[in-house]
Amino acid sequence: MDKQQRTEPSYVADERASLTQFLDWQRQTLEMKVAGLNADQLKEKAVPPSAISLLGLVRHLAEVERSWFRNVMNGEQVPSYWGRGADGYRADFDVDDADPDKAFEVWHDACAQSRAIVDAAESLDVIGRHGDEEYSLRYVLTHMIEEYARHNGHADFLRERIDGATGE
Repeated sequence: MDKQQRTEPSYVADERASLTQFLDWQRQTLEMKVAGLNADQLKEKAVPPSAISLLGLVRHLAEVERSWFRNVMNGEQVPSYWGRGADGYRADFDVDDADPDKAFEVWHDACAQSRAIVDAAESLDVIGRHGDEEYSLRYVLTHMIEEYARHNGHADFLRERIDGATGE
């Protein structure tokens, strides 16, 4: 995996720049971990009965971007990209018939829309809502870094299982 694909966050940036740079670092890390794999490899499940695959992680993180930035922070009501599975839950991880190119297109677009929402916000204190709960942009950015970091850990194990590639 080529570590040169990532832009390292500044060591001396202010809070907003630090949060957005670390989130982009995590996004770039996911991109690095899925690079160079074919559709079958991207769809390969971790271990039964888990439904987690690298493609499922990409689809899931597109949903997370949509949910937190467009719906919570921007007040939109954008429905799930992948709909609901047979079990009633979001179908992020139902990848058997999924199109990897479409998934990456949706994820890249979701990330771009998220960046635009963050860029347009006056401050980290801007409030978004989900039901009766309020969330600051600061919280959402921090949560997104945590979300990506956790799933990038899953991606490490998945990638190593697929082709032996390891990384940070």
